Amino acid sequence: MRNVTLILDDGSRFSGKSFGYEKPVAGEVVFNTAMTGYPESLTDPSYAGQLMTLTYPLVGNYGVPPFTLEPNGLATFMESEHIHAEAIIVSDYSYEYSHWNAVESLGDWLKREKVPGITGIDTRELTKVLREHGVMMGKIVFENEELRMKNEEFPSYSDINYVDQVSCKEIIHYFPSGTSSHSAANSSFFIPHSSLKKVVLVDCGVKTNIIRCLLKRNVEVIRVPWDYDYNGLEFDGLFISNGPGDPDTCDAAVQNIRKAMANEKLPIFGICMGNQLLSKAGGAKIYKLKYGHRSHNQPVRMVGTERCFITSQNHGYAVDNNTLSADWEPLFINMNDGSNEGIKHKRNPWFSAQFHPEAA
Repeated sequence: MRNVTLILDDGSRFSGKSFGYEKPVAGEVVFNTAMTGYPESLTDPSYAGQLMTLTYPLVGNYGVPPFTLEPNGLATFMESEHIHAEAIIVSDYSYEYSHWNAVESLGDWLKREKVPGITGIDTRELTKVLREHGVMMGKIVFENEELRMKNEEFPSYSDINYVDQVSCKEIIHYFPSGTSSHSAANSSFFIPHSSLKKVVLVDCGVKTNIIRCLLKRNVEVIRVPWDYDYNGLEFDGLFISNGPGDPDTCDAAVQNIRKAMANEKLPIFGICMGNQLLSKAGGAKIYKLKYGHRSHNQPVRMVGTERCFITSQNHGYAVDNNTLSADWEPLFINMNDGSNEGIKHKRNPWFSAQFHPEAA
């Protein structure tokens, strides 16, 4: 167990031991308060560029499920094809695991995917620092390597277009029958598939369970790169996915959504980053939350009702309700801090959720 140090950009230092792959990394240090779900969180593309701290102390005791693919190419037990988080930081790593579906330990998985893991960190103190100061950039430095890393600058999280890094690079079709097909992103397009309703999914870093849920509803899913102009295609609904980073880096997606809005009868729905991009297309502004919402227990109320939902979330930016135009209104509100959790158009079938309704 090699000594390792987490250094925040305010100079704070936290010492621990390595249980994953041994390489120095840097990224935005965030915390997640969920008690379970580290395989899903690590493979969530929304964690790209981030060092994920888990506040629940014991991690790794149920191991990692096998990485298997369905006939349609979607991972069976993961949210994408590989780990996207830059590293994972925990208080107490369990070297022994037991679960009916586990095939390897969390540490072995991290080593195989070349992702660092730190244990022995005082995650309660680290979380307090992040709550009081806000999320910060950080570095993970191994013993005998600190001099080499000392003079390297912290990267700027908001300056990197992480959506471009995690989005698909070509068009992918998914059918309820369980198959998928690929076509070049610049092709003139598609092979018709009976009379299925077609949904264009703008891939900003989509989780596989979103695609699974759409397929269960018997639609053909046409997954396109985040900046692809799909407005010349024939489709019945537009879906804008979750994704990592700053929505202000995704102006091409915003412009394409505005074009789609020319059809006032077209159903449009967005999740997480999709909520922010739809809001920007409607003229609203986005701001960065102090430390974000990353957990499975965020209370969200549907506006105009007493209905409250306990939701899964993973985002660091939010829509400014005060900048919504007269045609739009909030659909959900976070009960902890009053921030926006979704919007809806007052006349057209356009709406969104900042949380993850597909997560279970």
